[in-house]
Amino acid sequence: MDPGDDVLIVDDVLATGGTAGAVAKMVRQMGADPVGYSFILELAFLEGRGRIGDLETFSLLTYE
Repeated sequence: MDPGDDVLIVDDVLATGGTAGAVAKMVRQMGADPVGYSFILELAFLEGRGRIGDLETFSLLTYE
């Protein structure tokens, strides 16, 4: 990853948003630009989507 690169953050599960948020912070610290998140499963009842910022977010499956 180089400064100025666009980065899509891909993870298996969105739960509380802690891991995804930390990765986005790390990407920014390295000078790249996070452009969105993609998850296989979102545990919506934990409200992690509301904690990871306003980047576009896609979840293949959502468990309410």
